[in-house]
Amino acid sequence: MRSMTGYGRATREIDGRELTIELKSVNHRFLDLNFRMPRSFLFLEEDARKLIAAALSRGHVDVYMTYRNLRSDAKTVSLDRPLMDAYIKALDGVEGLKDDRTLMGLARFPDVLTVTEAEEDRDALRELMTQTMNAALAEMVAMRVREGETLRQNLSGLADGIWDVTEKIEARYPQTVQEYIQRLKNAIADLVGQNVDEARVLTEAAVMADRSAIDEETVRLKSHLGQLRECFEKDEPVGRRVDFIVQELNREVNTISSKSQDIPITNLVVEGKSLIEKLREQVQNIE
Repeated sequence: MRSMTGYGRATREIDGRELTIELKSVNHRFLDLNFRMPRSFLFLEEDARKLIAAALSRGHVDVYMTYRNLRSDAKTVSLDRPLMDAYIKALDGVEGLKDDRTLMGLARFPDVLTVTEAEEDRDALRELMTQTMNAALAEMVAMRVREGETLRQNLSGLADGIWDVTEKIEARYPQTVQEYIQRLKNAIADLVGQNVDEARVLTEAAVMADRSAIDEETVRLKSHLGQLRECFEKDEPVGRRVDFIVQELNREVNTISSKSQDIPITNLVVEGKSLIEKLREQVQNIE
């Protein structure tokens, strides 16, 4: 199990080209990527997306790239000779001032010298990006796995709590039927005396028991919890599956709540809902 929250950073230098990639991820229903990269790497965005998609299945991921070309041929300087000659010709017409022209002085005039970034080797950039991205992803995945293990332990504890609540509800339900029979007998006796029609009481009790039966719901609750535990042990993304199971758990508990008029069971349902809500909150961070 992996968390969707993570961070990864890597720097690689190949043949005088240095690239740093930082990855930051948070919760998201799908894989949502946001890039901030140098212009020289824009042509590699699709390659980067494929690398990330191969390693991650969900989460909003911010991708930051910082690049430095340390090679001696990274930049070229060109001289605009016609422009420099024009500057010289303009200065020749100035009288009454000291002529202190020098080559470096002329070079400082606007646009005489132009610095141009050398055209990058695309194959070299692709190899550099691939190596750096894979290293950053490895660090991020390792962090997501560590946080995922913590999540798994917390979720397992909550699932165990819901299982215990379900068993308490199962144990309590038969007693609610017996208590209803006794209350019904007492009510009839108060109205008509001691001659209670046992058959009528049992018929009414059977109708009540049928209307308030919750055995199907508790069986499904335990089945869902079993599926949940299986998901916790899978070595693959399970976030969407777990989220669906939690919705089903909540549905079954709500059905029990609507059927039962028993206060102890109602209290157990409230406890179960609280555990399911905690489960739902933490599930949102599972990849």
